[in-house]
Amino acid sequence: MFGYKLSHITVGFIVVLIGYTASAAIIFQAAEAVGATQAQLNSWMLVLGLGMGFTGLILSLYYKTPILTAWSTPGAALLVTSLVGVSMEQAIGAFIFCAILLTLTGISGLFEKICALVPMPIANAMLAGVLFQFGRAAFEALEQEAFLVGAMISTYLFGRVFLGRYTIPCVLLVGALICASLGLFNLQPINFELAKPTFVMPEFKISVLLGVGLPLYIVTMTSQNMPGVATIRAAGYHAPVSASVTVTGLFSLFLAPFGGFAFNLSAITAAICLSKDADENKATRYKAAIVASLFYCIVGLMGTAVVSLFLIAPKALVVAIAGIALLGTIGNSLVGALSNEKHREAALITFLVTVSGISFYGVGAAFWGLVIGMLANMVLVHFKN
Repeated sequence: MFGYKLSHITVGFIVVLIGYTASAAIIFQAAEAVGATQAQLNSWMLVLGLGMGFTGLILSLYYKTPILTAWSTPGAALLVTSLVGVSMEQAIGAFIFCAILLTLTGISGLFEKICALVPMPIANAMLAGVLFQFGRAAFEALEQEAFLVGAMISTYLFGRVFLGRYTIPCVLLVGALICASLGLFNLQPINFELAKPTFVMPEFKISVLLGVGLPLYIVTMTSQNMPGVATIRAAGYHAPVSASVTVTGLFSLFLAPFGGFAFNLSAITAAICLSKDADENKATRYKAAIVASLFYCIVGLMGTAVVSLFLIAPKALVVAIAGIALLGTIGNSLVGALSNEKHREAALITFLVTVSGISFYGVGAAFWGLVIGMLANMVLVHFKN
């Protein structure tokens, strides 16, 4: 492709690989909880892929910024338990309710004003805490597949010295070759066919709207959009917060009847596209996000067939490439969090709370890390002065 580098293509592929292998199984469980047929499951995977692809394309092209979107993984995990006993029609009604709330949040600009109040050290600390588990998991995988992960880490270290931006593609290549030679890929027959959208007429039941739709909105905003904004800001880009939430909200609204339960800004996979591994030139890193978005569209069109291709990769390969690809971002986030002495203790508290994985009222650690960190910052900085 004219104007695109190998690093754009490989990073885009890695993003989609991580995105699907990390949480596609949760989508399957959520669909199963609501009694989805195979056609409806295919429809869910179709619109989820297309939704991520088109929203990422629109935002990245318009703002010339690496803006990746994703389905709400914490939201999907919430649906696994909250959709039990709920009909498909009622679930779709809850998805639409959540989408309306997302869209109104973006149009009102309220979320952008809240994000502007968060000091960069606190935002960096939260981001470092969110990504920390992926870096740790890469080295924990040494225990299960020492040769595979050890070879990938070694490739990364030598690549940093000799290969520059081609380091991550080489790490993935080495990992794939070792998996193939050791027979670690879980090969199985795959039936390739284009997925078709299946419309479901929504049913709006107050108890389901409040019990499923509202928690889905809260989890999506706090556990996904907030870290997503922090990721873009930490990389030195302007984050078009209101526009991003509006676009993802509108696509959620349009695709909800077909299974697109919630779209939002990505944090983890976006961090890879925002790094130097995607492009040394900060001004053209958005092309990696465009490639990733195109891959999302392709995978979506093939429904569960192509998803199963991503699921044949051994877990050790996926967690290793994710952790290694995020090492630079984790390091930069920690530096940004702790370099300012005035905010250092509050940032450290933010990081530790986020890493702890605590959850209250169904809201994850990223949100509570931010809240507790902001309170600590208020006491240690403002009251102290």
